[in-house]
Amino acid sequence: MEVAILIIFVAGYVAIAFEHSLMVSKAATALLTGVLAWTVYILSQSNPESTLHALEGQVAEIAQILFFLIGAMTIVELIDVHGGFDILTRAIRTKRKVSLLWIIALITFFSFGSIGQSHHRDRDGFLDRKADR
Repeated sequence: MEVAILIIFVAGYVAIAFEHSLMVSKAATALLTGVLAWTVYILSQSNPESTLHALEGQVAEIAQILFFLIGAMTIVELIDVHGGFDILTRAIRTKRKVSLLWIIALITFFSFGSIGQSHHRDRDGFLDRKADR
């Protein structure tokens, strides 16, 4: 079983590495590799219920990551559609990499600093609604 899963993983990894020459999407290859590996693992187990429980945890982790990425990509797309990145690129005139690094670091620091100021947490880590008033 371990050898079969290892072969599936290596084949999927190679397919992702040669995506352009094989004309296959990375996402499709990764999904197929994952499905095949889990299928081999589940079919080789004597107690599939415990294996399905482990799979539920994996799917929940992947779903959290995907929901975060969808939200982040939506925000980036909205900023791009409304010209937010054009404003920044026109304002930055430097050609030196070190200066560009410092400018981006400062913009990021102050941007996220202002976002963080609007949330107050109590001692248990929960949002404190009273502090926002």
